[in-house]
Amino acid sequence: MTMSATTALPVRPVLHAEWIKIRSVRASFGSLLSIPLVTVAISLLVGATVGQDEADSLGPDRLSGAFYALNFGQIAAIAFGTTTLAAEFHNGALRTSLTAVPDRTRFFLSKIGVLGFAALLLGQAATFVSFLGGQALMGSQAIGLGDEGALRATVGGGIYLALMALLAAGLTALLRSGVAVLSLLIPFILIVSFIIGDMAGGAAQYLPDRAGQLVLQQDPQGSLGPWAGLAVTALWAVAALAAGWAALRRRDA
Repeated sequence: MTMSATTALPVRPVLHAEWIKIRSVRASFGSLLSIPLVTVAISLLVGATVGQDEADSLGPDRLSGAFYALNFGQIAAIAFGTTTLAAEFHNGALRTSLTAVPDRTRFFLSKIGVLGFAALLLGQAATFVSFLGGQALMGSQAIGLGDEGALRATVGGGIYLALMALLAAGLTALLRSGVAVLSLLIPFILIVSFIIGDMAGGAAQYLPDRAGQLVLQQDPQGSLGPWAGLAVTALWAVAALAAGWAALRRRDA
């Protein structure tokens, strides 16, 4: 029992160090803050522009339309996950990190833990504030948290943002290039996913972004339900993180 407590003690300073890194790297901290800022700003802009009179322009699924801003918030989440890991591969930073924390598994899990917690916290803030703020501008056409699926979508949206950040982090650890990950993920989510969706039919719902966004829909169509879709996105993130962890353990710093 004494040995277990002793080995558990070093985890706390490692977590603290990883949080200091995030705050110290301008790209990482800026992209983290951008998750709620971008999501809330666009949600308010859409609510103010569309208004009550044009509520139908948000589409037949009013709940999904209320979370339109998450299309932009997820880009900030991807940027956060990417830049946080990419910072380790610049100017010998990884070598310094592993000198301080020789256990690569502990180092990786600590970094991912802090990254995931920060993304989840800011992601939940983003979805709740953007939903409530955007709907406050919709008057009689507004959806409340008590409406069917609204609370599930709000909570699930924050989890989705965190999972996208973790997916990007895992791929960055695998490829060791933030530029490569951003060049792959952002066009895939914004363009390729929709093209594949039109061509592949029902199979497209298993793509990481499409599966996770089912939690935002009032009545998702297809074989996946809202939480099952989010679980599929989680599996994508876990697979990317596992690949990134294996690459970190195998390759030289």
